[in-house]
Amino acid sequence: MHASASALRTLIKGGRVVNDDCTQEADVYIENGVVQLVGRELMIPGGAKVIDATGKLVMPGGIDTSTHFQETFMNATSVDDYYHGTKAALVGGTTTIIGYALPDKENSLLEAFKKCRDLADPKVCCDYCLHVGVTWWGPQVQLEMEELVKEHGVNSFQAYMTYKDQYMLRDNELYQVFRTCKSLGAIPCVHAENGELVAEGAKEALELGITGPEGLDISRPEELEAEATHRAITIANRTHCPLYLVNVSSKSAGDVIASAKMQGKIIYGETTLAHTTLNGSSYYHPDWSHAAAHVTAPPLRLDASTPNYLMSLLANDTINVVASDHRPFTIKQKAIGKEDFTKIPHGVTGVQDRMTVIWEKGVGGDVNLHENVRCHGVPLVTISRGRVVYEDGIFTCAEGTGKFCPLRPFSEFVYKKLIQREKNLTAKPVDRAPYVGDVAVVLNVGKETPAHPDVQFRSVTRHSGVRDLHESSFSLSGSQVDDHLPKRPVSRVLAPPGGHSNGIW
Repeated sequence: MHASASALRTLIKGGRVVNDDCTQEADVYIENGVVQLVGRELMIPGGAKVIDATGKLVMPGGIDTSTHFQETFMNATSVDDYYHGTKAALVGGTTTIIGYALPDKENSLLEAFKKCRDLADPKVCCDYCLHVGVTWWGPQVQLEMEELVKEHGVNSFQAYMTYKDQYMLRDNELYQVFRTCKSLGAIPCVHAENGELVAEGAKEALELGITGPEGLDISRPEELEAEATHRAITIANRTHCPLYLVNVSSKSAGDVIASAKMQGKIIYGETTLAHTTLNGSSYYHPDWSHAAAHVTAPPLRLDASTPNYLMSLLANDTINVVASDHRPFTIKQKAIGKEDFTKIPHGVTGVQDRMTVIWEKGVGGDVNLHENVRCHGVPLVTISRGRVVYEDGIFTCAEGTGKFCPLRPFSEFVYKKLIQREKNLTAKPVDRAPYVGDVAVVLNVGKETPAHPDVQFRSVTRHSGVRDLHESSFSLSGSQVDDHLPKRPVSRVLAPPGGHSNGIW
């Protein structure tokens, strides 16, 4: 193999290589950030840094699909900027993150995207991509979505069915977002909760004097997530658009996704580290700070069996992804809502712990929700862009060394399945002989004509001369429309048709 003298070379020896298709004992040779060879007894150029991985697993770097660094949300800015957030990601074995550009209503999507790029590019330690939020709808939004896809490497858009009066989209707006995503080859990501009923539930809880974090659990039951999940899937199906559901938190929402997948719908589900490892009992903790530290949306579920159920859905690929949804706030920031749970900023930590804790559970801010969890699968060495950035507990990566990764539209993994499904479900006209019989003449367009040609209806007036507002053809005097029919004998009816209405009505 030819290699230049200045090439950056690393050899990982003796490890067990884990890929999506197989696991094998092999060495891995990396040159200038690209894996060149995988196998045993490799012939490689000299000068490579050798890492002894004997008895260890060698895995691809993780991709955290939901992170919120340096993001202002619910009147507070998350405490981790792009440097500290991506540093934590690398220490935890994650080498690519996807963040959010989230504009306020009526604000430009392009400006929000450019602002995020300006914040991230000088600071990121690992590679990153961006979802762009669609928080309102109009011709400008549609044009900017097209520009973001075609010129700026964005292929996913985040929409919310909750956060009423802030980010929430109505069904008709979601319909337009999905149609636009489909035409551009992008993927809509949706946070599914019934925002109208969440708002009503919060109002009712506050009226009852419930102001603490437990109000989150009370006002956002899982049935509101399941209903919105079904509604989002329905809208996506009507637009023939793939759908990516984020923050799946409950058994019932998971069941809705499972049912849709069994019907062949192109649906993907993403849950979070917190929802797969914790439950909502913390909202009822007597220490307000402890309870508030767990506030996220949808809330952690009170049913203690939910985390294991979500893990089982991950195991059978009903849910496809675990993200950290990392949005850390200090207790001081959470205290913005100390007298009103609706004002507690939603967010928990997890970008550093995600791979380790999920490995422990599933395979074998200033508050770490997973503190004291004993884990066995801990990253010892992290390599990013061909460089060792973390080894022996030492972080050696400078800020700004990560890169923005533009993403292509019409992802083959998603749209190939969609195209095949559309071929199978395309509506076709029925092949039939043309109708050659008589056709009725429409006398007055927009007005109903009599079904019987011999029946003539007349305008009915009351004694006052005012026309009957019910447009009835019955009159107490004069000829009637059924005078030509033979008279029937009268019989007394003891019970109305259908029987007595002595049930729920």
